[in-house]
Amino acid sequence: MSIPRHMPVAPTGLRRLVPGGAIDAHRHDEHQIVYAARGVLSVTTDRGRWIAPATRAIWVPAGTVHEHRAYGRTDVHLVGLPVGTNPLGLDAPAVLAVGPLLRELIIEYTRGEGEDAERDRLRAVLLDRLRHSPRHPVHLPSPRDARLAAVCALLNENPADGRTLAELGAQAGASERTLSRLFRAELHMTFPQWRTQLRLHHALILLADGTPVTAVAHRCGWASASAFIDVFRRTFGHTPGRNG
Repeated sequence: MSIPRHMPVAPTGLRRLVPGGAIDAHRHDEHQIVYAARGVLSVTTDRGRWIAPATRAIWVPAGTVHEHRAYGRTDVHLVGLPVGTNPLGLDAPAVLAVGPLLRELIIEYTRGEGEDAERDRLRAVLLDRLRHSPRHPVHLPSPRDARLAAVCALLNENPADGRTLAELGAQAGASERTLSRLFRAELHMTFPQWRTQLRLHHALILLADGTPVTAVAHRCGWASASAFIDVFRRTFGHTPGRNG
């Protein structure tokens, strides 16, 4: 991550990013909601990477150094909130469900139109809906241990790699037992859970680039398109054909 800029105020508004477009590392003294109404957006911090299609938003707490990257043509709606306004009480980034009403509230609020009193009422409803938004663990945490990082890098290069943890460990110089312990201790998930998260992250990126669903399934390591669609639907609440 590059040297971060300090932007005291978290902006509210709409940013349109081209495929591959990025917002370099920066931090705010305020909280921010980041929502891609079109396309797929990732947010990267020193804790890992969060990625969200149009049914999810990303909560970025005040003081968090983060950078954005767009996959596909992406409409990024940003909502800045004072540090004292934290409807979910979160002190770490999180992926939040965005239902139809919350989606429209975010889009309308980020247009920046209307009288102050009208916008205050709109924001109050937005925050109320946000309080009821479930969190989703669509997060790819960053490993610190060199052996664990080596295994994660192998799979990041080729998410379709179907080798067992023992086989990957043999290449990375660590036992299956050691790596299993490290996955739980550092990444707070099992190896199969982490691999599924990785594959979903790659799948979202490929889908944003217009890759057909069947090709995405095979390139990301699922045995069939139907198996991929099932996991995708259970994670994001819709089929990959409707992504973005």
